[in-house]
Amino acid sequence: MNTEAIVLFAVTVPLFLLFLIFGILLWKGKCAFLIAGYNTSSKEEKSRYNEAALCRFVAKLMFFCAICMLLFALAPFVGTWLMWLTQAVMLIGIIAGVIYANTGNRFKKK
Repeated sequence: MNTEAIVLFAVTVPLFLLFLIFGILLWKGKCAFLIAGYNTSSKEEKSRYNEAALCRFVAKLMFFCAICMLLFALAPFVGTWLMWLTQAVMLIGIIAGVIYANTGNRFKKK
């Protein structure tokens, strides 16, 4: 077995678990302080946002990234094509998620 593949697997799997744990916590509405920008907002500004909806969206993004990391960890055992595909899908997904979150006032209370 290739040493580089084992090292990649050993580094990526803990990151997968970390993203999975934070995704679960955010899904439950906890750890909203982990959301960049939201954590530095004043209480007045935070009250304008639907924290539960924002946490659920970020949790979905975390789950997406966790799955991509798991596929990336398995790529050396399957084929390098999976590594490149996973990187491209993850990059496109993150960019799409950031654009979605920052347009349309989706998470503001009505």
